[in-house]
Amino acid sequence: MSGLRARPGFLDRAGRALADPLTRRAVAAATDRFRTARRAALDALDDPEGLRDRARAIRAATLARLPDLIDRLEERVRAAGGHVVRAATAAEACGYVAGVCRERGARLVVKSKSMVSEEVGLNHALGAEGVRVVETDLGEFIIQLAGEPPSHLVAPAIHKSRRQVADLFGLASDGGAEPDAAALTAWARARLREEFLRADVGLSGVNFAVAESGTIVLVTNEGNGRLVTSLPRVHVALMGLERVVPTWNDLAVLLTLLPRSATGQKMTSYVSFITGPRRAGEADGPEEFHLVIVDNGRSALLGTEYEEVLHCIRCGSCLNVCPVYRQVGGHAYGWVYSGPIGAVLTPLLAGMETWDDLPLASSLCAACTEVCPVKIPLHDLLLRLRSARVRRGLAGAGERLAFRLWAFVAARPAAYRLAVSLAALAQRPLVRDGHLVRGPAPLAAWLRDRDFPALADRSFQQLWASGRLDSAAGSGDADAGGGTR
Repeated sequence: MSGLRARPGFLDRAGRALADPLTRRAVAAATDRFRTARRAALDALDDPEGLRDRARAIRAATLARLPDLIDRLEERVRAAGGHVVRAATAAEACGYVAGVCRERGARLVVKSKSMVSEEVGLNHALGAEGVRVVETDLGEFIIQLAGEPPSHLVAPAIHKSRRQVADLFGLASDGGAEPDAAALTAWARARLREEFLRADVGLSGVNFAVAESGTIVLVTNEGNGRLVTSLPRVHVALMGLERVVPTWNDLAVLLTLLPRSATGQKMTSYVSFITGPRRAGEADGPEEFHLVIVDNGRSALLGTEYEEVLHCIRCGSCLNVCPVYRQVGGHAYGWVYSGPIGAVLTPLLAGMETWDDLPLASSLCAACTEVCPVKIPLHDLLLRLRSARVRRGLAGAGERLAFRLWAFVAARPAAYRLAVSLAALAQRPLVRDGHLVRGPAPLAAWLRDRDFPALADRSFQQLWASGRLDSAAGSGDADAGGGTR
């Protein structure tokens, strides 16, 4: 670890999460449900692997012609009466939205779920302008009351129990609600309805934007998305520039996979298609529509070994299978994006020097790659980031020395055999019942929570060379030292 950071590192944050059994149980239960539902939903398709291959090809083809598609999208949005701005940085994105609010005299903004707005710090920027921002997605509303960032891409309050939510609602009002899902939802609905009616500006994210028509697509399970985008007189949509899709046919493929991968649904409760502001004769919709296309480091990834991370459609399935995320939850990752996708995306967008520990927060089991609907090779990207971390001199001196010694020994069979034999002798005072019970760092930290088998007295190669492999295995001698090597 580089260790030279003002904020706590991943290990510190993970340690706090591991000490919270309630959060761990809540995260495990929710991710188990998502995993089971996803598996059933994809198995119901005729050719899920073929569909994933098509989705991956669509995302790759999109990035290959991204500048042209963004130009086309902007042209079509403007033709439909909307405004478009391209924000190169988080500050530019926040500045534009703040300017829209200032020019319209807006004092209240209602928001549907938007990870990009979290990424650029929009709520804080608008608050500094005296604009009150209300999150209207139920999960986002809960964590706004708690003063926390989202802990999951799809379910921001996945770590909260019903009792905790009821307590938060009680603090926000005189009465609050009982810790029952229906009662809590009803309380939030009544509380938020007045905010929708009074709001000056509605702000949303963008799941996809169709270049051929200038249409933005919102995929939600709550009606708040439609209220945010239709009741206020101004609608502002924030979109990461990679979320564009060329055609409606391409969109159909991605919409088939997104809900199944995210929540195990064939289709979410609401899929909204918005093309510009309200037209003459239409009963509802905003008077103004603004699309903010956010770069914030994305274009710098095009053409690099990390480009495939931009294929992500934010389904969250990689979080639900990750053994690290399932133990520590989202807040341990320290920023907006968590789990395997966050461990890749955060260092690339927010800086390797600050976030160099996140690529290490993985067992490299490749479960994330196996479930990704667009087949991002996440475990490969994590390995590339680990290599980049070393090349940039962010690994500690002890770590670099240890790997140089390992590389030297592993490349020389005689040295390797000698080192293993010496290790088998040196471990003896540290072994009990066939397992190591103590050892030097970093092994000591592992042994606090896990068993580690001792090295066997005779290696597989030695048994093979002696012709005694079968008899040793049958007698148990191959495991005489408590393990094999």
